[in-house]
Amino acid sequence: MGRHQRVVIVGGGVIGLLTAFNLAADVEQVILLERGGVGQESSWAGGGIVSPLYPWRYTPAVTALAHWSQDFYPHLAQRLLATSGLDPEVHTTGLYWLDLDDEAQALAWARQAGRPLSAVDIAAVESHVPVLGGGFSRAVYMKDVANVRNPRLVKSLKAALQAMPNVTVHEQSEVLGFVREGERITGVNTVNGSVLGDAVVLAAGAWSGELLKHLDIELPIEPVKGQMILYKCASDFLSCMVLANGRYAIPRRDGHILIGSTLEHEGFDKTPTQTALESLKASAVALIPALADAEPVAHWAGLRPGSPQGIPYIGPVAGFEGLWLNCGHYRNGLVLAPASCQLFADLLLERTPIIDPAPYAPAGRL
Repeated sequence: MGRHQRVVIVGGGVIGLLTAFNLAADVEQVILLERGGVGQESSWAGGGIVSPLYPWRYTPAVTALAHWSQDFYPHLAQRLLATSGLDPEVHTTGLYWLDLDDEAQALAWARQAGRPLSAVDIAAVESHVPVLGGGFSRAVYMKDVANVRNPRLVKSLKAALQAMPNVTVHEQSEVLGFVREGERITGVNTVNGSVLGDAVVLAAGAWSGELLKHLDIELPIEPVKGQMILYKCASDFLSCMVLANGRYAIPRRDGHILIGSTLEHEGFDKTPTQTALESLKASAVALIPALADAEPVAHWAGLRPGSPQGIPYIGPVAGFEGLWLNCGHYRNGLVLAPASCQLFADLLLERTPIIDPAPYAPAGRL
């Protein structure tokens, strides 16, 4: 372990924050750099479902991270509440998938993976979720799916880190490039000067690929825009998450309901659009007709770190000693964060990894 006394983390989203949280006990000094405010990009913008939207459509690499994380989230929430006094609000509601084209595949996956997904009669769904729209004929249900209130998760992580004497969080500290000594990366150059460390961890989400261009490394991570809208209803209006035709409704404990989301390739443009607003409102009304009489209270966009098959890059970068990646989680950053950041810490600290790290290794994928 003696090798890593000072770790520099680039990126203050959930992945960067949780990486710092996991390393703090075993590293002398952790410095986290964020170009804006922590957790203000996709960590803030996402819906926070603690499951991939269609878990059976992913590779075993994504599934392995997702399963470990889903089972760990309640424990993480308790730990953060105890450390920071802020509850990330992991809210277990269950999730109904409606009129799936690949229902048989979903049920076969659940049997094989040992996950509690089952087909349910549509009449039972209608009685459990009375506000659900008509016109759906089939449903599958997983009862233990939770959602986390991601802005609260970010606040809780930030507060926990601020209470740690060996962790420093620098906001408004954009990284402009890397400090190199021969084959070794020894730090980063920021708008406020250089920051040195014996390990540099890139956890910059959709911006990770742009940063690696400074080293002539082609990292296939591209921004994928997602727009969401928010309604405010009574706290008991919607009891459960529902998903149909790629669009979902997520109830928060306080009666807010999130509707998402779009998938758009528009570069780094985060402007919310009227077209998306109309499309999301139509999806909201198809899922929950009563929302036709309500106006959204908010509409925003975020940028997902799109990666091939949604498999993140976790581990050291060959040929650049001291440079590490924990990025490229695409649509599942919040879902995969606990396992990704635990696996990352295991690799950096040379411990036995929680799962096989091979599928995520940057070597051979860059």
